[in-house]
Amino acid sequence: MTDPTAIQPSELDQLPDRDPEETAEWQASLDAVTQAAGPHRAAYLMRRTLERAEGNGLALPKLLETDYVNTIPTAAEPVMDGDAAMEARITAWNRWNAAAMVTRGAKAGVGGHIATFASAAWLYEIGFNHFFKGKEGDGSGDQLYIQGHASPGIYARAFLDGRLSEQQLDNFRQEAGGNGLPSYPHPRRLPWLWEFPTVSMGLGPLSAIYQARFNRYLTSRGIKDVSQSHVWAFLGDGEMDEPESTAALTLASREGLDNLTFVINCNLQRLDGPVRANFKIVQELEARFRGSGWNVVKSLWGSAWDELFQLDTTGALVRRLREVPDAQVQTYQTRDAAYIRQDFFGSDPALVEMAKLLSDDKILECFHISRGGHEPHKVYAAYRAALAHKGAPTVILAQTVKGFTLGKGFASKNANHQMKKLSVDEFKQMRDLLELPISDSQFIDGVVPYGHPGADAPEVRYLQERRAALGGPAPARRTHALAPLPAPADKAFASFDKGSGSQNIATTMAFVRLVKDLVRDKQTGKRWVPIVPDEARTFGMESLFPSLGIYSPKGQTYEPVDRDQLMYYKEATDGQILNEGITEAGSMADFIAASTAYATHGEAMIPFYIFYSMFGWQRTADQMWQLGDQLGRGFLVGATAGRTTLTGEGLQHADGHSPVIAATNPAALSYDPAFAYEIATIVKDGLRRMYGEAAPGEDPNVFYYLTVYNEPMPQPAKPGGLGVDEGIVKGLYRFNTAESAGLSPVANAPRIQLLGSGTAIHWTLEAQKLLAEEWGVAADVWSATSWTELRRDALEADAALLRGEERVPFVRRALQGAEGPVLAVSDYMRQVPDQIAQWVEQDYSSLGADGFGISDTRAAARRHFGVDAQSIVVAALAQLARRGEVKASAVKEARERYGL
Repeated sequence: MTDPTAIQPSELDQLPDRDPEETAEWQASLDAVTQAAGPHRAAYLMRRTLERAEGNGLALPKLLETDYVNTIPTAAEPVMDGDAAMEARITAWNRWNAAAMVTRGAKAGVGGHIATFASAAWLYEIGFNHFFKGKEGDGSGDQLYIQGHASPGIYARAFLDGRLSEQQLDNFRQEAGGNGLPSYPHPRRLPWLWEFPTVSMGLGPLSAIYQARFNRYLTSRGIKDVSQSHVWAFLGDGEMDEPESTAALTLASREGLDNLTFVINCNLQRLDGPVRANFKIVQELEARFRGSGWNVVKSLWGSAWDELFQLDTTGALVRRLREVPDAQVQTYQTRDAAYIRQDFFGSDPALVEMAKLLSDDKILECFHISRGGHEPHKVYAAYRAALAHKGAPTVILAQTVKGFTLGKGFASKNANHQMKKLSVDEFKQMRDLLELPISDSQFIDGVVPYGHPGADAPEVRYLQERRAALGGPAPARRTHALAPLPAPADKAFASFDKGSGSQNIATTMAFVRLVKDLVRDKQTGKRWVPIVPDEARTFGMESLFPSLGIYSPKGQTYEPVDRDQLMYYKEATDGQILNEGITEAGSMADFIAASTAYATHGEAMIPFYIFYSMFGWQRTADQMWQLGDQLGRGFLVGATAGRTTLTGEGLQHADGHSPVIAATNPAALSYDPAFAYEIATIVKDGLRRMYGEAAPGEDPNVFYYLTVYNEPMPQPAKPGGLGVDEGIVKGLYRFNTAESAGLSPVANAPRIQLLGSGTAIHWTLEAQKLLAEEWGVAADVWSATSWTELRRDALEADAALLRGEERVPFVRRALQGAEGPVLAVSDYMRQVPDQIAQWVEQDYSSLGADGFGISDTRAAARRHFGVDAQSIVVAALAQLARRGEVKASAVKEARERYGL
């Protein structure tokens, strides 16, 4: 058994030592210091030596943790410009109004969060007064990802600035009347203020990284120079437990995104209690970010601690700060000086002696009040250091007290996230602490008043002047008056109308071919942003590699192994493709950044993100909601779609439900096209609606979800006649009749309407032939390109009827006069086609692939789920038998004939 006390071998043992005697002398020196001055002094010297080595550029592993102290010493802090006293008054007004707004809202039962902004106020105010660039200056300004629970403070500042009224503050979380404020940053609800939805925790940091990266992409490709834009993401220490929060840290460092700063509000608390009760979240985050290649700036302690650190000649104070767990730090915040003397200082003789030099007031100031995140000059120093650092992103770990300035009933209490209001007495104490000119008489009937010094007050003028110097109000979202993008030439779309003849083509390949034609368009081709999560070859996109290039900030520093091939792997600084590796979440963050560039940067970009359909909505549906909230535009493409199309992959890869999830998102236009010409028609209409001339009443702030299939099938020509294009876009059109298909059922034959979507249309067409030739039944086949759009149209028609307007749902109009019952077939669970059932006047039934997927051939899987052509025939006969139009014995005979 290995002796755990023995010195373990390291990688250095594998390297030749050219001077063992010199090495031994260094080791002996360390041993001597340890024996003479103690292990703490020896560790201190080693850390300082490693810091010097790093500063000299020596290639050594970096320390993942530093002491639990500020990164920037007090003596090295830059002088803060501006009027500190004026900014303190502005911050006091914002603290008051944020708390007043939430407290008044609590009377209406809508709640809100007070404690988060109370802890983070200075983190925002220093940014707004000194750093955050607005959108009225050059470039695009900065992008601000505001912590969702801090939104009351942002509203309070907009109120002080004159951008919001008292009435709007009183309608916080009360939006139904049309003059309210959303609970959190929701661009769709307040599009002139919020840019980025952030309250679905973890998505903010992930999106911020990819936004910073997309800024570089735009600049490198020559679309727009946004090199002066900086991305600021304000996050909570508890939020960093979400896997998305840290999923892309290495991407940010690998690509040197020094246009990005994370500001993590380390108030040591999450919703129910301490973030790391028995550990230290700041140290954990520092190690994680340093290990990922980030620059780390810690702003932990306020100026009151300077005296204590000066007294710490033995390092005992720093050691004690490093070992005390976060939950105990939180306890110190609520206890008296005697308790702190005994528990904190009493653990070490050197600290006992130090405490004798400190008054009770000094101890309470340090442990109750003095935090780096609460002192403007320390926050200012941290932000300056972040912007000065080049070559890597920066994270600022700012320690604060949750509920700061709200009184003893709030500060550091485990329940403060759920505490929605202050009493009148607590507000009066807060008023006195903040020195605000609000009299007792202003509290009418127990209602706390809003505070405002007046539109011409020095505080308001100062605030507005600072923002004007920085380029205008912030946060702010701008919808630029962009000219519609020119429509691509019809040739790219019309080429699919004639079909593929005898050639079998998968709709996945048809979509890729369409995109290849569209990116060649001289006017709009450069605006396409192809996004793929390491599956380009699966989807047949490798031909785009050499022509468009894969974006990389380093270009191509190696010779690709396939350089002598026509479709070689080409990376370039101006590459157009974003090939993200195995990360659907990262790819979606790419898509969100690209899809909202029309607002963020005033540049319309056309992203299409193609992915295994199973790993889109199932895995990243929350980001699709974020996309809808952020008013994104573009094309999501679920490839290898359907439960029975991707053979052999089995249960977890068989997508039978993505359209169900997509149907829940109001911004998603979900289509399941069957043929190549349908894809071309839908994409053409999507480009018109999102980037061209939207029709009256059409919302351009939508995104399209198209399912495409990797099953090579004949691609028919587009049917002639009126209404085909409209039907494709609206969701349903008649593809053929039994007669037009060349089938000749007997006179007065029973008739049925077969509705199929996606790849199911091919089984439906086969069933149409079997019904005519073997059972004397005439079947008309309809292509249902979008069950969801049909349902939404019907829901709108229902709503119109309630308003007294006469309106017939499109699905009912399309099927009007169609003889016989309706049988709908899908490669998804029956819930998908059943979306339209209540609006179909004919007898309605459906077939679908419900249940878990299986590994087998396509034919076997379809037989297993009962959706193949023979199963459709049996279901159709059963439906007709119930109506008395065929003999009941025909159903049994068909089951036996087909072995069902």
